[in-house]
Amino acid sequence: MHSALRPWYQAATGMANVLASMAPSASGKVWRSLRARRGLLDRWAAQTARARDRARPLVWWHAPSVGEGLQARPVAEAWRTAHPGMQQAYSFFSPSAEQFARSVHADFTEYLPFDTVRGAERLLDLLQPRLLVFVKLDVWPVLVERAVARGVPVALLSATLAEGSGRRSFLSRALLRDAYAALSLVGAIDAANAERLIELGVPRSRVRVTGDTRFDQVWRRATAVDRTSRHVRSTASDRPTLVAGSTWPSDEAVLMAAWESLRRALPSARLIVAPHEPTAAHLAPLLTWGRTRGMRTVTLGELERGEADPNADLIVVDRVGVLGDLYAQATAAYVGGGFHRAGLHSAIEPAAFGAPVLFGPRHGGSREAGLLLAAGGATAVNGTAELENALGRWLGHPGACGTAGHAARAVVEAERGATDRSVALVSELLA
Repeated sequence: MHSALRPWYQAATGMANVLASMAPSASGKVWRSLRARRGLLDRWAAQTARARDRARPLVWWHAPSVGEGLQARPVAEAWRTAHPGMQQAYSFFSPSAEQFARSVHADFTEYLPFDTVRGAERLLDLLQPRLLVFVKLDVWPVLVERAVARGVPVALLSATLAEGSGRRSFLSRALLRDAYAALSLVGAIDAANAERLIELGVPRSRVRVTGDTRFDQVWRRATAVDRTSRHVRSTASDRPTLVAGSTWPSDEAVLMAAWESLRRALPSARLIVAPHEPTAAHLAPLLTWGRTRGMRTVTLGELERGEADPNADLIVVDRVGVLGDLYAQATAAYVGGGFHRAGLHSAIEPAAFGAPVLFGPRHGGSREAGLLLAAGGATAVNGTAELENALGRWLGHPGACGTAGHAARAVVEAERGATDRSVALVSELLA
């Protein structure tokens, strides 16, 4: 990083460690993240003392949150098959990824320490990695610097840099340019992102276009979904069904108004809603809305326990981890985030099942949304009237819906193969 920024960066990461030691037992995401750093290096030390085999090389994957984890997991699994003699470590940053991280089945799994020299050196000592691989975009400048100083190659997979990303600002470039320039190999999701990463400092000779491994992930889940599982079996129906996934209240305000109008024209239509955060406070308004509008309204939990009408008009998903399977029930899908400042969530999960996709206007940062729109497998809406029209066009006309769903699935199928290309890229670093 630029020498003028180093003292400020060191002060910021040092202060983060101080805050971690003082963080209260509040439930907010920031406080959870800070508390997770207490005793973190000791937890890493305990894990490696139990199971680190110094005779076996180790590859270390880092994916900050769940989205990046979904890109890392297929590569980690394929790597395990290709290199069964190697151990794997998997680190993450966000508390939201804590449960997901266990699904990677790495030999060592924990939070990543804040980016201090002490933390980086200690973790490198404990893991002694042969390779360090970041996923998507986040790189930690001190960790990269210390790894490279030890001769550890560093790669970046499913690399993405949106056109409007803050990483392209003057300050971010000054902070991160050296870290990106030190990367040994980068696998970008497409040519446009590759060029932006080169502008950020990655040497052109070290950049390949390998694709986005999420397409392999969702394709595999869609083709392998267990339709006898309780949550899939209990929600099966022949009725035209909209599955609305990862919704925020701002999405639901538009969706609920459109759905009330649609039901008057298409009373057989059914709605499954899986909020992005299925807390009691988020679920309650959805359940109240359905019941006060005369809809047979149940939760997924009630259906799974056999406590509710299986022919419900509205199913509210009250837990996480099942949305990717519930898209199997979708005649069409609505993906949340397009009316929320967080931006659009994954639009390719329902597309992999052959469901055409609807979403709100904030989709500019989503490459897959652009691909689906261009292929005719998705429609973006700006408000209630447009959403109602799109729902009527697809749920009420099976032919049009089938054509759009086929186009959506074809997009996912055409983008497959990034996992194998990513494994091959990282394998170059073993030579």
